[in-house]
Amino acid sequence: MSLTDTYTLNNGVKIPVVGFGTWQTPDGNIAESSVLAALNAGYHHIDTAAAYGNQESVGRGIRKSGVSREEIFVTTKLWNKDHGYQAAKQAIDRSLMELGLDYLDLYLIHWPNPVDFREHWQETNADSWRAMEEAVNAGKIRAIGVSNFRAKHLDELYKTATVKPTVNQIYLNPSDLQPEVTSYNEAHNLLSEAYSPLGTGRIFKIAELQEIANNYGKTIAQVVLRWSLQHGFLPLPKSVHADRIKENAQLFDFELSAADIKIIDSLQGQAGLATDPDTTNF
Repeated sequence: MSLTDTYTLNNGVKIPVVGFGTWQTPDGNIAESSVLAALNAGYHHIDTAAAYGNQESVGRGIRKSGVSREEIFVTTKLWNKDHGYQAAKQAIDRSLMELGLDYLDLYLIHWPNPVDFREHWQETNADSWRAMEEAVNAGKIRAIGVSNFRAKHLDELYKTATVKPTVNQIYLNPSDLQPEVTSYNEAHNLLSEAYSPLGTGRIFKIAELQEIANNYGKTIAQVVLRWSLQHGFLPLPKSVHADRIKENAQLFDFELSAADIKIIDSLQGQAGLATDPDTTNF
């Protein structure tokens, strides 16, 4: 297994098993250079979003890398203010323009229930999805999916969707395994992508993780990312430091024991929990 290995989505599209995340990466030189460092370190999968405000810089990093477009899997996301058919159509084209790309590999609805659409989120998700389906049929997007969706949100989406979602990208790490969501994803052949796979930094203070990391001669980050892969998740580690970016990709020369997986699974709540999408204020 390596950074070039892939999962196969339910529409046949192949997605590299580890992605490079860019959430909270500042726009400009930092975003550009971190994407460049990731591609130089062998990542083939870059994850961004309109809400991150760094799509142009991410696109520059991709172009400067010299890696051919076909070898890079690029994901971005529909932000909350752009829900609805017409707004979503425009948002897709805007993301393509900012990234400087002819097509997206994966496009996600970022949140299921934005505060501005709380009274009719089912309808606006269906309308947004229709715009995304049209973009798939037009060759602008290879696969579509969701982020932060719970079972009830997906149940509603399936009522009108003609193209099935392929991915549910959620807050997923040893502090919150979200078992109900991941079980639903598995039952519906949805890949569980893990954003914030290293938690919010607090995960590095958990003694059990340090002990396991020492036993393997690995960092806590490497152990937790390896744990994610052994669960069949797709982790999206983020860093702006070239050495850390490289280090976070060194996951394929060891395997966690079943006993250690069990210990890591028991750390629920020790470094934060997922945000409830139905009570967010954005």
